[in-house]
Amino acid sequence: MPALSVLPQALARLHSMACLAGGGPHHIVPLLESLRPYIGFDAGAYVHPGVDGGGEGTLETYMENPALQAAMVDYFDPRMLRDEHRLFQRSLRQFGEAVRHEHGPHQLEQLLRVPYAELLRSDFFNVLLRPADVAHWASLVLRTPQGRGIGTLILYRHTGSRPFEQEEVAALAPLEASLAGILQPSELEAKDSEVHAQGLLIATLQGQPLWISPESEALMPLAFGWRWRRGAELPPALQGLLRRLVSQDSTTLQPPQLELRNSQGWFSLRATRLAAAHGADDAAAIHITQRVSRGTRLLQALKRLRLPQRQHELAWWLAYGMSEPQIAARMDISINTVVYHRRQLYNRLGVMGRDEFLSQLGWVS
Repeated sequence: MPALSVLPQALARLHSMACLAGGGPHHIVPLLESLRPYIGFDAGAYVHPGVDGGGEGTLETYMENPALQAAMVDYFDPRMLRDEHRLFQRSLRQFGEAVRHEHGPHQLEQLLRVPYAELLRSDFFNVLLRPADVAHWASLVLRTPQGRGIGTLILYRHTGSRPFEQEEVAALAPLEASLAGILQPSELEAKDSEVHAQGLLIATLQGQPLWISPESEALMPLAFGWRWRRGAELPPALQGLLRRLVSQDSTTLQPPQLELRNSQGWFSLRATRLAAAHGADDAAAIHITQRVSRGTRLLQALKRLRLPQRQHELAWWLAYGMSEPQIAARMDISINTVVYHRRQLYNRLGVMGRDEFLSQLGWVS
């Protein structure tokens, strides 16, 4: 069992992460890494409303367990959805209902309508969960300070592991505000991003792929997850983009675009019409661009240094070009304390100044 006495350290680190890195679902990986030492779990997941406003059933999912992520295709099968409704108080797709009724962390047993033994005999468990070696979980619906739902954090344990104890689940409660702050989308963070990869896909105007570049082969599963299947029709969101292209007035200069945001970053998809070859129907070129948060990259770089908490925070602001008075204001400490931590940081890393520090970090401010 994790030492719950060290949860204040988890709260401090997660609060620091929320303050430093802005917010968004792309922070789920470092969040789970920070949370795991304090609330023991084998795999984590984050399920949040999709880009089109988060209506019932439009979900983005991040699953640490690859087998569980692969099972998302089967999850949306009508038979599985009926079984889920029979077994659980509410479906994951009913996020609005969860926001209204689920407050605080919950154990699996609190979410079930039926005895645990009946869950183990169900198609839902044997098709989706047993192949992924999932036996127990705890969940927490995250909200903004204004009460708007952000998403659901889920922690899993494997077969053979003990169920989550009430004391462990309750320990998530004081972390809720920081977890929500880390995962709540931030427009500031969206602007502080850089192009990571680009690709091209050619499709018919009816949504049938004709050709895909190697770059798009890699990008499409990141952007659309289980909704993208090689050789099948395009995902519904992309088909909607093509319908907008078809209905667009010929005098419109701006091509239609689709913006997606999930745990893999920001994706912009732009559709342009291609002139038909002789004897062929019109087609469309879909340009896809993935942008990645610079803050996420910086968190990954700093993680490798394994710095104490205060030096970690100081290193963040140094990397972003802050002066010592600005850092003092950000960290709510005196300038003398900033100088002390900076000297400790540079001594620890064996560097003589900010330029050497940034070079070692591999970072350009």
